Amino acid sequence: MQVTSATSATGGISSMDSLATSAQTLNQKDFLQLLVSQMVNQDPMNPQSDTQMAAQMAQFTALTQASASSASLAMMQADSLLGSTVTLQLDSQTSTSGVVQGVILQNGTPRIMVNGATYDLNQVVAVTPTTTAATTAPTPAPTNN
Repeated sequence: MQVTSATSATGGISSMDSLATSAQTLNQKDFLQLLVSQMVNQDPMNPQSDTQMAAQMAQFTALTQASASSASLAMMQADSLLGSTVTLQLDSQTSTSGVVQGVILQNGTPRIMVNGATYDLNQVVAVTPTTTAATTAPTPAPTNN
């Protein structure tokens, strides 16, 4: 899964920049502080309607739930790779492959463990089922009575 960042018209901040650190994200406590500040500092002659505030809260709640859903989906995707053979693109000229041995949650992002090293899911370029050598038990010879 390849993710590209698009530059916005507001000062060249990319979507990847906004996700860089958890300290830069707006959580529910920050949102409520902004909402209270907005209420305290509003124009008394032209107050903001309560429906606008409710709509803002609903939008923020929906965004929070979508983010949590996205994180859960990424973890399920990583878990589904366990035991599979993957090919990983390390840089523009180097790739490696191996069996996914585990999944690690690092800074809220799932990473897969292949050959003792961890990799991002966006480095996976191919997935193939791992084949195991079938062992057959000797079949007993039929007995004639």
